[in-house]
Amino acid sequence: MNTNETYINHPTFGLLYRVCIIESNQEIFATLYAQRLFFVVTVSEEGLTFESKSRSDARLMIENRLRKLRRLGAKEDYSLLNETYKRIFQ
Repeated sequence: MNTNETYINHPTFGLLYRVCIIESNQEIFATLYAQRLFFVVTVSEEGLTFESKSRSDARLMIENRLRKLRRLGAKEDYSLLNETYKRIFQ
């Protein structure tokens, strides 16, 4: 179980949880209960920005992240993200 769970509050959609980190300042979040709405959250000096993503776009971004983790040999991070991926998309 991931002990580093991260949650943020979206102004319209309420509580979101972090699915994965994409880049150093970008992460994918999903709505907590339905896991149907996805957002790329970018952190900048101005604050947080939310960009909605379709389910298929979010899936592709997570698959790309999984490939990157596999190439880097980050087995633990890969395993955790792969379990999340399976829970959400399969």
